[in-house]
Order: sequence, then structure tokens, then C-alpha cells
Amino acid sequence: MLLLNQFKSPIILILILAAVLSIFLKDAADAIIILTIIFISGLLGFWQEQGASNAVEKLFALVQVKATVLRDGQSQEIPNEEVVRGDIVLLSAGKNIPGDCLVLESKDLSVNEAALTGKTYPVDKLSGVLCQLKLD
Repeated sequence: MLLLNQFKSPIILILILAAVLSIFLKDAADAIIILTIIFISGLLGFWQEQGASNAVEKLFALVQVKATVLRDGQSQEIPNEEVVRGDIVLLSAGKNIPGDCLVLESKDLSVNEAALTGKTYPVDKLSGVLCQLKLD
């Protein structure tokens, strides 16, 4: 699919149309030159995107976002994907919150929620449950 996507740009489509028109007008030399340029361009684009894709995959493998949790009474660093319900997440300044959490205790905790809510300023958070819903 990555190789086929190289031939979907408007410029390439115009060049293909020009090659077809050259063949229709019985100018095989121009058609061969145009098709060669299209083929080489597609291969170079594919090679470049494939290399970039591989580089990104290697970077993701190296850079793994981890959370510090308290399990079995000991502090452990684990990947964010392995945080489960019931884990106690230990946070410090600049750390990412791995998911939806209940704040058990804090001191001057504020959270940047710009990615979720669009608010530009950090929001202060308090510990514990703020309100409970009663269903009667």
C-alpha cells in the first residue's frame, strides 16, 4: 500500500495523463521518459517513507513511557499500558498521568488538561472524592 500511495499525488496523476497522451499521439520516446520518471519518483518516495517508518518504530521501541506504581508495598516502574485498576500511581512534578485516577493525597497538585479540554492553564486538583451520586 505504501508503494501504491506514492502514485496518488496530483502531480504524478498529471504525469501519467501526459504519458497516456504521448502514447496516443504516437510519441513513444516522451511516454517512456515520463513513465521512467514516474517509476523512479515512486520508488524513491517509497524507499524514503519506508526508512522513516522504520526509524519511527525503532524510536518508539526505545522511548517507552513508564509510570511509577506501588505494588506489593514496593515502588516499581512499569509501562503505561500495564497499569491496571487498583494500582497506586506515584506522581511527581512533570510526570504524565497514565489514566483516569483518584487522587489519594497531594500537595499543590495542578494538571495541564489542554489535550483533553482545551484549557490553556493548569487545573488544581484536590484529593479524594469531591461528590458522590446517590441513586434512589
